[in-house]
Order: sequence, then structure tokens, then C-alpha cells
Amino acid sequence: MATGKQIKSSKEKVDRNLTYQVDEALALVKETSFAKFDESVDVSVKLGVDPRKSDQMVRGAVVLPNGLGKTIRVLVFAKGEKALEAQQAGADHVGGDDLVEKIKGGWFDFDTAIATPDMMGTVGKIGKLLGPRGLMPNPKVGTVTFELARAIEEAKSGKVEYRVEKAGIIHAPVGRASFDVEKLKGNLMTLMDAIFKAKPSTAKGTYVKKVTISSTMGPGINIDVPALQALVK
Repeated sequence: MATGKQIKSSKEKVDRNLTYQVDEALALVKETSFAKFDESVDVSVKLGVDPRKSDQMVRGAVVLPNGLGKTIRVLVFAKGEKALEAQQAGADHVGGDDLVEKIKGGWFDFDTAIATPDMMGTVGKIGKLLGPRGLMPNPKVGTVTFELARAIEEAKSGKVEYRVEKAGIIHAPVGRASFDVEKLKGNLMTLMDAIFKAKPSTAKGTYVKKVTISSTMGPGINIDVPALQALVK
């Protein structure tokens, strides 16, 4: 467990009133990571949109070039030849009603779920269980598809889904504290490029208001948004 002394020491390394250049912020994330496990590095992006309006919803998925540093367990809802295709493509769990019943019983030993379009009626039975956990297959992010081999490969290689929450914030992982700065930077740039390009035409004023990066246990570090945007472009 982290001690109060470790947490205090970590926080003292970051000036919350400053915005840092990208490389400096990423180096600081690594420096302020102190847990005995390999902490996740996550980014929070505050957007100038109103998620309550359907034409200002920001949502998508992107494959990070350097992965997430962990093994992604993929579940696929499919039947017949497509079930066989999923198994051959490396899915960890494949099935239909049998998986639905397991999930109804509280089983969630997977990180992402993919479904063929003809299975969505079955998947819909557990939508209220999958949705809150961010596990519901969705065609907008490529997890409802007949192209299972590609979808499974993308998921295994570090595909990240992002979606703006009610407060106008996107939360997403960009790697692990053990990654070097260049790997974290490559992942961050790829994610931010996708978010910038997803700007709704109806969004007025400043689109990306604030970007904060942190490790699981570490403090938030504010990144200079104009400098970040210049790097992405």
C-alpha cells in the first residue's frame, strides 16, 4: 500500500498551477509513479461540448501504436462459421446464449466484447450489465462487425475506445508507467489526433479546454494544450 509520505512526495514534484510541455509532463508522470505495480498512465480531456446534445457527442476508437502494455482478453458473440473464425483469430471466449448466462451470473473475465450483427438481439439481453462497464459492442467503434479477425487483432494490439461523459470529459489509458517517454508520447499523440479530428461541427468556442495526465496513484499533470495541438498537427 502507498504511504502518506510517498503520496506527499509525489504531489510535491508537480506544480498544479503550471501547464507542462508534452515531453516534460510524460517524464514527470514516470517520476511521480511510486506504486510497486506497473501503474496505468491515463489521460483526461476536458472538452467544450454539451454531451446532452446528440450532435455534440464525441466518441470513437483508435489503435495505439505502442499498445497498452497488458494482455487484452477478447470475448466474441458469434455462431456457426463466424464462431470458428473468432476462435482461429485468437478470441479468448466465443459463444452466444451460454456467455449471456455466465455474464448474468456475474462473470466478467474479459476486457472487450465484440459481436456479429446477427447476435445483437442476444447481446441486448445483457445490455444493462455491459453498458455501465463500457463493454457493450457498438458499430460506431467497430465492435459490431462480421470482420472478426480484424476486430480481434485490433483489440489485442491496443485499441482504445473513448467517449465524452456527461461532464464533458474523456478518460482513456495511453500506456503503463514502465513505458519510455517516446512510447507514451506516440500513444498520446495518436489518441489526441483522433479526438481533435472528432470535433463536432456544432461545437462552438474552445474545443479542447484542458488535458491532464497521471499514473494510477500519481498526481494529475496539466499539459499545455496549444503546444500539444501543434505537435499533433
